[in-house]
Amino acid sequence: MNLTISKDQIIAGLQAVQNVVSSRTTLPILSNVLLRAEKDRVEFTATDLDVTVACSVEAKVKKPGATTVPVKKLFGIVRELNGSEIEIETDDKNIAAIRSGPSFYKIHGLGADEFPPMPKFKDDKKVSLQQEKVKEMMRKTAFAISTDESRYVLNGIFISLKDHKMTMVATDGRRLALVDEEVDVSEKSSGEFIVPAKAVAELNRLLQEKGEVEIKFGENQASFALKDDKGFSVLLITKLIEGNYPNYKQVIPAEARERIALVREEFLQALRRAEIMTSEKANSVKLAFGKNNLAITANSPEVGEARESLAVNYKGKELAIAFNPRYLIDALAALGEEEVFFELIDELSPGVLKINGPFLYVVMPMRLS
Repeated sequence: MNLTISKDQIIAGLQAVQNVVSSRTTLPILSNVLLRAEKDRVEFTATDLDVTVACSVEAKVKKPGATTVPVKKLFGIVRELNGSEIEIETDDKNIAAIRSGPSFYKIHGLGADEFPPMPKFKDDKKVSLQQEKVKEMMRKTAFAISTDESRYVLNGIFISLKDHKMTMVATDGRRLALVDEEVDVSEKSSGEFIVPAKAVAELNRLLQEKGEVEIKFGENQASFALKDDKGFSVLLITKLIEGNYPNYKQVIPAEARERIALVREEFLQALRRAEIMTSEKANSVKLAFGKNNLAITANSPEVGEARESLAVNYKGKELAIAFNPRYLIDALAALGEEEVFFELIDELSPGVLKINGPFLYVVMPMRLS
């Protein structure tokens, strides 16, 4: 293999893939990136066997071929090189020679045939939509993914494709975020699956403001192919979480007694300030709704107390309810809308945060101390 590539292109390619490489792997090949050069492109691929990321960039290929080299070493070298063009040549022992201006390096690699093969997907289970939409949907749900490994089906985002819409749900049992978007879903492409948190984090990093994403899924894997108009393409393949996602519809309260409009940023800042005065033992804030006023208080004996007051349009009877402030902050920070609506029934029922759009967030209250 022999190719010349610009420093910008190789850095873009390696940055897209190297995050999935684990530093604590027992298999040497999993510390390596696969380089496959053909025509006028080079593809970089890295995997930890659960998530695989491949990125294709432009290069001048004099001799096609493939090899694998330690990704952290290769990235460390190319990042520090001064030249704008880099030449990479490999021999039959998988030693890669790297030249740029007066600099010369040799890295010992492993054969491309040792690298885990990419799974194949059927063409019937697929859907396409804008990258920006998927990124926004993930931003509005990912914060609610459970980190409790004993409830592994909750360690990811549940995606449902049916009735001409795509729904994403994440919950940790104490809160639930749901968003849906109209999508052209054919009868054949209907289905549901759970994407693990690591793949979600990678997608949040890789998804762009422009371009399309094509999602394909099979029995136990899904792929996300990202393309933009600059010829930069990334493919992420992930194993799916096996198991049945709980029936999330039954935790969404049917009818609210009060619906209060709030200025999102003002509410968020007040909660952030009040949260400072909570502790591990006393980690709740009280929201007391009175006539045209919302009083937010936090009180922990060992820390002190906080009191915030917001003017709101509220005409109902007095209502006090307590929440873990972090759960409200996470949701408010993930939204971009200026106005949010808080729906409440009583002090013991879940609160629901909504916007003018296809999003809702259910959060369980805490006991009022």
